[in-house]
Amino acid sequence: MSEVLGFGFFPERTTHCFLVHIPSSKDGEVAITEEFKWTAEALSFEKASSGYQNPDLKVLLPMRIWAEIAEEARAEFNRRLIRHGVKSGKWPSKGVAPVDRNLGKELVLLAWAVEEADPVLIPNAVRNWLGLSPEERWWLFTMTNAATGQALGGRNKGWRKAVRFALTENPIADSVIKKRMSDFELPLFRE
Repeated sequence: MSEVLGFGFFPERTTHCFLVHIPSSKDGEVAITEEFKWTAEALSFEKASSGYQNPDLKVLLPMRIWAEIAEEARAEFNRRLIRHGVKSGKWPSKGVAPVDRNLGKELVLLAWAVEEADPVLIPNAVRNWLGLSPEERWWLFTMTNAATGQALGGRNKGWRKAVRFALTENPIADSVIKKRMSDFELPLFRE
């Protein structure tokens, strides 16, 4: 089996992944980029934070908001990785974590939902995100990304705003989340 990096990313299988850039400063911002070519340059935080015009930059989150979603995202991804016999991942305290392209889409969707949300509503967003199937998350990412996918240019507009309202309001019950986790074969890789 080839080497797995971060959360389910196999550079020998594909060059498409997402990178989560975690700054060393607690006052910094976590940047998530979508990378179509796996290179050492892709690991550069400077590239991720190069600003408004970077189409690969999908979202910037203050560390305090990242802290609200990171653990649940890690747990969800690791449940699926382990089910598929893939080594689990973890977020570094600082640095870069590669993420499988499908898991990356799901992470960005959650980040878009919370980037402008009232912090009190973030747990609702996480619960509703957990209640969606992976395919639903991929579809929502695709629709949102097509219209407002750039980190700064798409912020708080159109689909991004709709995703925020959809995921922060009306949290689903624990029983729905548990049923989803037991009923569905949780896909990870789409060849």
